[in-house]
Amino acid sequence: MFQLDKTIVSEEILEKEFVCNLNACKGACCVNGDAGAPLEKEELEVLEEILPILKGYLRKEGLQAIEEQGTYTTNELGEHETTLIDGADCAYVIYDDNNVALCGIEEAYNQGEISFKKPVSCHLYPIRIKQYSEFAAVNYDKWEICDDACSLGKELGVPVYKFVKQALVRKFGEHWYAELEKVAEERNNAAQR
Repeated sequence: MFQLDKTIVSEEILEKEFVCNLNACKGACCVNGDAGAPLEKEELEVLEEILPILKGYLRKEGLQAIEEQGTYTTNELGEHETTLIDGADCAYVIYDDNNVALCGIEEAYNQGEISFKKPVSCHLYPIRIKQYSEFAAVNYDKWEICDDACSLGKELGVPVYKFVKQALVRKFGEHWYAELEKVAEERNNAAQR
């Protein structure tokens, strides 16, 4: 672990390699697990605002879950998450012609209908952020459903932090990411000596 501004960063995001392989996993991270995707407080209002547009993208099961439970849920720890359909699929999941789970929010974004790409926790994956009072922990989340993504990342030589660059910049800013790159470069240089 090392510190960057008000974050404590796991070295694994520099060392591990990762590139999503949707052909292999079929978007399993959006339908597996026991909770919805973590949401930041400011994202809650955004979901409410964009729901009328999302209605044209989401499946009827997702819309029904949102109608019954709301655009987000709150767990026993007071943390906000995306709504689930029957405790499984994220309510915002849609499927393409090859039965690959995709994000309905991201599809609306890609079509230019909204300016919100998707929840930042989804955008950051396989990085998970845990917010504490004085700092945020930036960790690599190892999940066996992403084994193919790890293999593809290794084959292509793409470290986690480069794969999620856009999301890290979105979360922490350009300056933070530039500092992260400096740390990665210093470690690479030291390893080559």
